[in-house]
Parts: sequence; structure tokens; C-alpha cells
Amino acid sequence: MTPGVLIIIVLVLTVAGYVLGRRRALALAKRDGARLHSLPGYYGQSVALFAAVPALLLLAAWLFLQPLLIENQVSTQIPNSAIPEGGARSLVMADVRRIADGLDRLVEAGSLGEDDLATMRADFSDIRGRLASIGVALGSNVSPAVFQAAKSYRSLNGTGSLLRNTAVIGVSLGLGFLAWRRVRPSMRARNTSETFIRALLMGSSLIAILTTFGIVGSLLFETIHFFRMYPAGEFFLSTVWNPQFRGGSTLGILPLLWGTFYVSFVALLLAVPIGLMVAVYLAEYSSKTLRSFAKPAIEVLAGIPTIVYGLFALITVGPLLRDWIAQPLGLGSSSSSVMTAGLVMGIMLIPFVSSLSDDIINAVPQAMREGSYGLGATQSETVRKVIMPAALPGIVGAVLLAASRAIGETMIVVMGAGAAARLGLNPFEAMTTVTVKIVSQLTGDTEFASPETLVAFALGLTLFVFTLGLNILALYIVRRYREQYE
Repeated sequence: MTPGVLIIIVLVLTVAGYVLGRRRALALAKRDGARLHSLPGYYGQSVALFAAVPALLLLAAWLFLQPLLIENQVSTQIPNSAIPEGGARSLVMADVRRIADGLDRLVEAGSLGEDDLATMRADFSDIRGRLASIGVALGSNVSPAVFQAAKSYRSLNGTGSLLRNTAVIGVSLGLGFLAWRRVRPSMRARNTSETFIRALLMGSSLIAILTTFGIVGSLLFETIHFFRMYPAGEFFLSTVWNPQFRGGSTLGILPLLWGTFYVSFVALLLAVPIGLMVAVYLAEYSSKTLRSFAKPAIEVLAGIPTIVYGLFALITVGPLLRDWIAQPLGLGSSSSSVMTAGLVMGIMLIPFVSSLSDDIINAVPQAMREGSYGLGATQSETVRKVIMPAALPGIVGAVLLAASRAIGETMIVVMGAGAAARLGLNPFEAMTTVTVKIVSQLTGDTEFASPETLVAFALGLTLFVFTLGLNILALYIVRRYREQYE
């Protein structure tokens, strides 16, 4: 039974608990001639919540812990002789998981029986062809010990899944039945239901916080592992980025940071002024008819996939800048450049700035406008000296959102700016960004434990720290500025 089917069963039990709890409350009230403390639906909700929430929490915890426990136990069964020279145990465990998945598919298809699998000897040459027929190719270095570990992995996984299904359904039925038995007309079902819902809302609000801690933790641990293998001083101070997966790599982050901020600066240089002018015009000067048409038309730009912007940069903007500006001025001969990616990214960011800034400007109280007009100010003076300062915190937030979007963009940079890691001021030269190199370092058939792969986590953590610092600085500036108007 898959987790999806198990969730459906729990949901069915939840609906049944709601119906039965509501019906029991009404029946007891009618029999005893008593008045219900809460509405009938609250009694059904209390039973449904007891039937669903603990079972789903148990299922989530089980799905998280079971693979960890099984892999730790199976990993101890693999002798060191079964690990290839220069390889890692994690790679062998990947083979174990693939073989176990293939055995499951063979058993489900009926081409392999459970009895045959249980009595199969260490020599598994006869099973290689069957696994290859379903797309599980085994290398010649897969030893019989790995195959036996895969059988053990499959057995433990099957036992764990059976226990999981039994425990989840048992908890749902047991707690649901106990909640159903507790239903009485005098029961404060509304309080029970609202307490449960309040706890669920608190738990939901913690998801974002826990997710952030999880992301930072995963980046931090892998980054520490990377710096144990590669000097931190060379990583932060070197001006050369030259990964060599066979050794002798130079992994300096400075060219990547320069490319990231250079492309983002060009994009914001285009998006922020145009976006703000569009927002001011739509909020203060345009008619309702024009606004109802122009604002959705501009926001369409935000819904265009970034791959489309990348193709636009590669096919149209890049050759245009090369033929009209770069080559005539002797600044470059490549269509991939910082200017290409920056201009196209700036077009993509215009809706982020204009739409949010427009909403912020419209949120400024009308009394401030009328007071300015009453003092004799013109409309343009009111916009410059009253509306914009009052809306500045929201506008800064819109610019920060656009900046974060620019720093994290990948596809436009790949297709518009190229992949060359270099330091330079010429905006018509090809450069690259941190996000592009994170993707390239994690792509391909490479050993995960190598510095050339783990550097992706160091790049991600560095980018996260820079973005966090930018947000903190912006909050400080906004608060200092807002105090002058309070």
C-alpha cells in the first residue's frame, strides 16, 4: 500500500468520523432531551480531527525516519571490500536502492516470485538480464554482497511499510473511536475543535520557519564538509574559477559574485526607474479605463516563463546588441553578454516593481493628498513630496523583491550572459553568476563527495548570506527613514 492510498484511507475515515460524530450528538440529544452545548458540526469536527491529525502526523514522521533507519542498518551489512577503490559508500547505497526497486518491479510484474527471491544464491548473474529488461542496468563492479544488501533493504522496507500502514490505520481508527465515544450533549465540542484548529494554524505557521532552518542547516553542514577539503581563504579570495573534476581545481567565488551583481545591477537599472514611473502614472495620472487595461497587460510579463525570456535574449536581444553596439565600438563580438542578460532580466522585473509599487501608492490615505492640495501644492509636488515619501517603505520592499528575483535567476543568464567566470567592466563580455554554477556543479555523473560538487553548497550559502545582509540593510534604512514621518 502506497502512502497516497494510505492518505486516502485516512481521509475516508475522517469523513466517516465527522458523519458519525454529528449523528451521535443529535441522537443523544434527542434521546435525553438535552440541549447541545455546541452546534452539531463541531461534534463531527472533533471526531474527524482526532481520526485524521494524529494519523497523518505519524505517517509524516514514519516516512521521514524509515529510510534513514533502514539505510543505516543496511549500510553496516556492506563490507568494505564491496566498495570500489576511490568510491564512496553512498554511491554503493544508491546501487542498493536501484536494485531493490528493480526487484520490487519484477515481483509486481510476476516475472520473479517471492520464493525464488528468498532462495536465490549469492550468484545473481541470472537476475541481471531481468533487471536490465526493466531499465535497471548493473555494472560489472556490483558484487554479490551488494545484491544481498538490496534483498535485505527490500525486506526491511516491506516490513516497515506494513508496520506503517497498520500503525497509521490503527491510530486513525482507535483515536476516532475514542473521540466518538466521548461525544455527549454537554461536551464542549466547539472548544475542542477550535483548540485543534488553533494548533494546526500554529503548526502551519511554523512550517516556513522550520523550512528555513532546514535549508540553512543542509547548506551549512555540506559547506563545512567542503571547507574541510578546500581552503576557505582560496575560495573567498581567489579570482579564478576553474573546476577540474580530476584534481587541481581553483574554486574562487569572486568572479561569480561579480557576475551576479553586475547582471543584477544592469537589470535593476532598467526595471526600477521604468517600474516606478509606470506605478506613479497608473496610480496618480491615468484614467480608470486606461488603468484597467494597462495594469493587467504589464503584469502579463511576470507570467512569461523564464525560458522564453532566455530565448528572446539569445535570438533577438543578443545579436542586436552585438551588431549595433558591441562590434561597431570594438567592445566585443559575442551575442552573450552582461548587457544582454541584464536588459532582458530588467524587462522581466518591471511588473514586480510597478505592480507592487502601484498597490503601495494607492494605499496612501487620500487625506494626505487632499491636505497637500489644500496647502497649494500641485499634483506633481504632492507626488514627489508627500506620496512617494509615505510609500517609500513599500517601494523599497518591491525593489528588494525584484533584486532577490534578479540574483536568483538562472535560465536568462545561461542563455543571455554565457558561462564564462571572469572579472571585468565591459558589459558586452560574457560572464556568469553563482546560480548558474550551482546548477553546473550539481549536473552530470560526478562524485557527490568531491570538492567540485560540494562547492555548490558553499556557493548557495554565500549567496544566502549576501541576500540576508541586503535585506537587513534595507530594513535599517527604511526604519530610519520612516521615523522622520511618524
